[in-house]
Amino acid sequence: MKNDHFQVLLRFFKALADESRLKILGILAHQECSVEELAALLQLKEPTVSHHLTRLKELHLVTMRPEGNAHLYQLNAVELENISREIFTPEKMASLVGTVNIETWENKVLKTYIEGDFQNIEASVRLKEIPASRKKRSVVLKWLASKFELGVDYPEQAVNDTIKRYHPDCATLRRELVSYEFMKRDQGIYCRSVQ
Repeated sequence: MKNDHFQVLLRFFKALADESRLKILGILAHQECSVEELAALLQLKEPTVSHHLTRLKELHLVTMRPEGNAHLYQLNAVELENISREIFTPEKMASLVGTVNIETWENKVLKTYIEGDFQNIEASVRLKEIPASRKKRSVVLKWLASKFELGVDYPEQAVNDTIKRYHPDCATLRRELVSYEFMKRDQGIYCRSVQ
């Protein structure tokens, strides 16, 4: 997520992390109100309501129009919808963790289930056990799939021989590699999937 979107999101949550501001938005969603009316409805002092309105105006969540000597405020539904559409999408929310290294989790799982230095391609390593958790099993299978070259066809015996270097239960792991789509199987020939 771009830094400016991230900052808008932070300001949005900070602004709405206050009970009074949420109530103000709720009231303004139904009707226009002046600071005086909002203060009476919420049993707050007018300067306090003005402060809350200022925070909401900074995000363009409320609009104000003059009427005589008073200013009337209302919810800016269009801006609320824009924020929702622009920021609250699964893709944008997922991009919040753009700086998080997913490999950290995978390395932790591999350290738990693999005996030896799994990062050293020349080291002797063994899979201690097949994880019961689907998520952890997926990490181990991804690592195991990396032992096969992309674009190379392997007969079943070659797949078994490779897997046996790391764990004796080659049948289960071979099936799981296909089930998790790390490898494809066609008439007894296996090839590594691109992932």
